[in-house]
Amino acid sequence: MSKLTLADVINFFEYEKVREARRREVIDLKRIRRVTVGRYLSFVFESRETVLFQVQEMCRVERITDDARIQEELDVYNELLPRPGELSATMMIEIESETEIQPVLDRFLGIDLGRHVWFEVGGHVVAGEFEAGHSDEEKGKLSAVHFVRFRFPEAAVSAFAREPVTLVVDHAGDRARTALGEAARRALLADLRG
Repeated sequence: MSKLTLADVINFFEYEKVREARRREVIDLKRIRRVTVGRYLSFVFESRETVLFQVQEMCRVERITDDARIQEELDVYNELLPRPGELSATMMIEIESETEIQPVLDRFLGIDLGRHVWFEVGGHVVAGEFEAGHSDEEKGKLSAVHFVRFRFPEAAVSAFAREPVTLVVDHAGDRARTALGEAARRALLADLRG
């Protein structure tokens, strides 16, 4: 998946004219690319479209119009894009009740360390690799949002096209598995193939 460039970003004023239509498109796209596993965890698999929307929204909210500052945002957000043979996702710990926030986050401490999230495809297991810096076990703090990357060997990419694909969470906070639906599997396979 090619990185986003300044040429991909619409200027602030033009973006306002198309924002609502873009927002609806990305909501529909994320609906296909969202995989819920268990009671609290949701994975949104990133693509050029989802990441570009995030950049456009950041520029809108922060009123960023300077090319150098936009490039800084692009540099940060381009890291979310999967490379060929990879999937990348934003994992969210979704908590509805305000009184449950801390107890649920405490349950998931350490989910970003070790092998707690993986894909099963054919006979292959592809573990998620979490971006560092979103938890502090010593202080008992965990972010509700994490970035995770899955690096698939070539044989697992081939199996992804024809075998059932399951996203698995095995952690003290929750143990669950979700089989990908056909639309999600097709979208993610396109990402894997670059």
